[in-house]
Amino acid sequence: MGSLIGFYAFTRIINMLEALQFEFMRNALWAGLIVSLTCGVIGTFVVVNRIVFLSGGIAHAAYGGIGIAFFFGLPYMLGTLGFSLLIAMVMAAITLKVKNRSDTIIGVLWAIGMALGVILLDLTPGYNVDLMSYLFGSILAVPRSDLLLMFVMSSLILLTVWYFYNDFLVMSYDIEFAQIRGIPVRFLYFLLIGMVAISVVITIRVVGLILVIALLTIPPCIAEKYSKSLFKMMLLSIGLSFLFTIVGLWLSYYFNLTAGATIIMTAGTAFFISTIIDRLRFAWGKP
Repeated sequence: MGSLIGFYAFTRIINMLEALQFEFMRNALWAGLIVSLTCGVIGTFVVVNRIVFLSGGIAHAAYGGIGIAFFFGLPYMLGTLGFSLLIAMVMAAITLKVKNRSDTIIGVLWAIGMALGVILLDLTPGYNVDLMSYLFGSILAVPRSDLLLMFVMSSLILLTVWYFYNDFLVMSYDIEFAQIRGIPVRFLYFLLIGMVAISVVITIRVVGLILVIALLTIPPCIAEKYSKSLFKMMLLSIGLSFLFTIVGLWLSYYFNLTAGATIIMTAGTAFFISTIIDRLRFAWGKP
């Protein structure tokens, strides 16, 4: 019985490797790696700084950028990135100035962004783009040109985090101490929110704007339980993101499912399994 299971698993792996002869599969793997690096790093800051709702607002409002891009005939990433950065800066300013009402205003901007995108797409002459590809991702349709842009934006994010890592570390755990040390907390906060917006634009092609917040938060949430430092949490988040992407991509290819949704279901399943394991360990009195 064991040998039959092993043989079956081996044949499935061979089939997956054979699929790599297709360019769209190779592009999908590269896109998954780039997104995993970005989400693993930025997602860690999102979870630690407790800005998940803000990040979700940016992700959904980004649909307005998609509408702007198609309505004015702009490159998809250029229009989406510009609008996402604009809405992200507005949301960041609101959360700093009107903290007690920030969730309400973010919700309003979230809705307005999506509504703007829908209306502009309705008004776009000859519009024939598949909405599902932007709502739920199209990792199997990522072209090389988008891969290059994703790589450049991801590299800028990683270099920025590397340069300001110590400042981000202090700000994430103790804002008052960071201010006492003279760290430009306000500037770093806006910078972080801007990088969240860029990460959203990168990730939309893989899992879509509806599911992007899940890939930004689920791997770091799992990694936080097993990490004793921010850097280790980032590394584990990157590894988990890539694992979920690979497994989800393989399942979607084998069962003919939507890739973005399958990737998120894989991540969500892992999250609940880790939660159950933690509960059992607590019940058994193990740390």
